[in-house]
Amino acid sequence: MDIQQGFVLTRQARDFSGRTQIDLWLSTPQGPTLLTIQNEKPVFFVAQSDVPACQTIATKESIDCQFKPLDLATFEQTPLAACYTSLSRSSFGLAQAFHNEEIQTFESDIRLADRFLMERFIKGSIEFTGTAVQKNQHRRVSNAKCRSGNYLPSLSVVSLDIECSEKGVLYSIGLDSPMDSRVIMVGEPQQADTNIQWVANEKALLEAMITWFSEFDPDIIIGWNVIDFDFRLLHKRSEWNEVKLTIGRDNQPSFFRSSAQNQQGFITIPGRVVLDGIDMLKTATYHFRSWSLESVSQELLGEGKDIHNVHDRMDEINRMFKFDKPSLAKYNLQDCVLVNRIFEHTHLLDFAIERSRLTGVELDRVGGSVAAFTNLYLPQIHRAGYVAPNLEPENWIASPGGYVMDSIPNLYDSVLVLDFKSLYPSIIRSFLIDPMGLIEGLKLELGPAEDQAVNGFRGGQFHRSKHFLPEMIENLWAARDVAKKNNEKAFSQAIKIIMNSFYGVLGSSGCRFFDTRLASSITMRGHEIMKQTKVLIEDKGYQVIYGDTDSTFVSLNGSYDQQQADEIGNELVAYINDWWTNHLKETYNLTSILELEYETHYRKFLMPTIRGSETGSKKRYAGLINQGDQEKIIFKGLESARTDWTPLAQQFQQTLYEMVFHDQDPTDYVRQFVD
Repeated sequence: MDIQQGFVLTRQARDFSGRTQIDLWLSTPQGPTLLTIQNEKPVFFVAQSDVPACQTIATKESIDCQFKPLDLATFEQTPLAACYTSLSRSSFGLAQAFHNEEIQTFESDIRLADRFLMERFIKGSIEFTGTAVQKNQHRRVSNAKCRSGNYLPSLSVVSLDIECSEKGVLYSIGLDSPMDSRVIMVGEPQQADTNIQWVANEKALLEAMITWFSEFDPDIIIGWNVIDFDFRLLHKRSEWNEVKLTIGRDNQPSFFRSSAQNQQGFITIPGRVVLDGIDMLKTATYHFRSWSLESVSQELLGEGKDIHNVHDRMDEINRMFKFDKPSLAKYNLQDCVLVNRIFEHTHLLDFAIERSRLTGVELDRVGGSVAAFTNLYLPQIHRAGYVAPNLEPENWIASPGGYVMDSIPNLYDSVLVLDFKSLYPSIIRSFLIDPMGLIEGLKLELGPAEDQAVNGFRGGQFHRSKHFLPEMIENLWAARDVAKKNNEKAFSQAIKIIMNSFYGVLGSSGCRFFDTRLASSITMRGHEIMKQTKVLIEDKGYQVIYGDTDSTFVSLNGSYDQQQADEIGNELVAYINDWWTNHLKETYNLTSILELEYETHYRKFLMPTIRGSETGSKKRYAGLINQGDQEKIIFKGLESARTDWTPLAQQFQQTLYEMVFHDQDPTDYVRQFVD
């Protein structure tokens, strides 16, 4: 059989004819493809000592299962057995029954489709073989065999937006894609510049949308608050109109559910992925003054919505639907176009694809740091003989946050900012911090020899060779360097977010590998590094006036031009990097990955006091830098950088600082402004 390439769009395990079947919808060069995988049994793990009790419970619950002792253990060295069932619902039911009897299960919260992919190291891109049958608009491949691939997909996208009354009755549905752009609207046909498909009523509107999806068959659906608003309402109105919302591939219905905790909406559409613009921008670490489509599009694109009464859009939408439907169609479609342009401008789809190819998380996974870490780490510890616990809430001792030094308030000439490049990932690589490495390291004596463990904090100690996380970060680091060199911004940003999230994952009780000794061995080592770096700088005769997590602010005790400041900055980082290299080698027998970089020279720098106090502030400062032939004032945490201050107040502060930084007396300016 020919080996074919594809990219995973959606994954689902469903019980079917007495067994569980995994459905993988792919984008392939030959078009949409459904892979079906049989003979994969749901599995989780229990202690071998609990198997007799588990068998009794399974018999009582009338659930057919098989237990198999394995050469796998917990991190506490408890021998484990696998519990296999034929159906996913049986596996979930059995795990719950064991839990009710206070029998601990391991990895019973890992979904079968996720386990199938991660154990084969399939991360988005996939290679497969199988028996292919061509359907109307897709192929179906049965008896599929799969492995990791390297396919980069080209995905078709539609931007969707609905307009409705204040009671949620649908007026129109906008759909904008390269394949077709139109508004489906309830009403009698009228002349309009916008491409409008007129329908008689709301039920016909929904049916026309279903037909559109069947005809144009997009891979990706994007929108603005599209899940919690648009699809939530589309499902409600479909139920009310008794229309089955079969917008999935192969005429499968979509499924909408709300979180029991916060009513957040989730949607599953077989073969299609829904990406919400707000969620994706947040996941890609964008920040905006407001998350309204109007505000974000103005900030990113310099344009907004075409509506006259922006302060009462509902009244305006109702008026247009009643008296001017062509204008409503134009407005509806413009929202779709704006979302498409935002996605293109920020490369959000590229970001989602690259994140999936790096970690294996679904394209539509919001946040996903814990899931990404699980996907990458779990298969490796299995091969090392370990199994992970379930995610369970617990009480724990919080690890310290990043180091923030008390500042020395003043107005300074020539302040340098020295930054440690990716400090926490560097600490993980340098000091070999790793969940399995902690377990293996605790078996050894501490010391610098190859058969001794590396000392951590709060009782942590780490094995020198039995670990995975340092290599995972090393590989991501190298990939990011290549991405930056090739100017692949979406890829580089995806790697940066994933790499920096690993500390947060280890420090979160929402991670199955959480241990205070792990997170503390990162943050407290960071404190140690920042404090020692301060000592090294001050030994050279300079003054450290502030430090924050990975940045050190150094006063040169005088005014220097750019060339002089650059020379001092480069000399300092070379000296400090050499010191850390020698220190780690001599003290721990480790290779230092720590790298201090010379970041910025502020010609003038103000570190203010806390209001009403002589104490220096934290995370608040302003400074004057050169940018080529231009000057620029950088504000951090001060009012000009805040979103709750008016433009007038921000302009006042900007001018005030410009005068202060250029040794001008601002008294008359302040008096004129106040008067």
